Amino acid sequence: MQRLVLTTAICCLVCAGSAGQQNQSGGSPDASSASAQSPTAPQQNNPVQTGMVFFQLLERRSRVFPDLATNTGPLDGWQKFKLAANNSVALSTIGTALIASAYGQAVNSPAGYRQGGEGYAKRFGADLARAASANLFGTFLIASVLQEDPRFYVKKNLSFQQSVKYSVVRVAIARSDSGKPVINFGGLLGPLAGEVLANTYYPRGNQGVGNTFIRYTSDLGWKFGGNLLRQYWPKINRKLQLLPSPTQSALTPNK
Repeated sequence: MQRLVLTTAICCLVCAGSAGQQNQSGGSPDASSASAQSPTAPQQNNPVQTGMVFFQLLERRSRVFPDLATNTGPLDGWQKFKLAANNSVALSTIGTALIASAYGQAVNSPAGYRQGGEGYAKRFGADLARAASANLFGTFLIASVLQEDPRFYVKKNLSFQQSVKYSVVRVAIARSDSGKPVINFGGLLGPLAGEVLANTYYPRGNQGVGNTFIRYTSDLGWKFGGNLLRQYWPKINRKLQLLPSPTQSALTPNK
């Protein structure tokens, strides 16, 4: 359990530290453009202000899907690292972990965590740790080494059937930093590496090759569902006015 807490804490600290760095150019689909243009306040060594910086970071970036692309410019290694950290604490990641851990609680999986509040907390922490590991390996390490763009590009004017097909394709195909279509090694191998690492803190009865690939298959299914929701998220957000949104021109369609 200590490893789970440590992993989550590291992600939060990284995100808080990245708030002082330069943001990715262009607005995000559900972040306030006004806050992105506001001047940076002087930094103070204050724990309360550190917490405020973290929440201000979530205000400036997409609260739900930080990996929605708003421009076609390439990301450098540091920007991919920040994106991995932001993805790990995004509302979509937390929401997915809440749902997955609730289902695991209902079916008592992993059985080694048992039932009750402590069992749910362990499942929730494990799901967050798996997501953080997948982002670290896929969004940052593999994407940086292979020069892949880990962001999701919304493609406009698609029918629902076309959007489903596009969401499936995006699981396996990504863009390179130069804009060319490439195999999505970061998106495919990142979750697998995260599941292999999960064997170090999962209960003994839920370790091994078979369990690893069962979790990995589930990860790919969640990734497809997430891609489909990303494809429609700007429209959903704009129609329901769930979160502040910049101008429509901030969204860049995939080529």
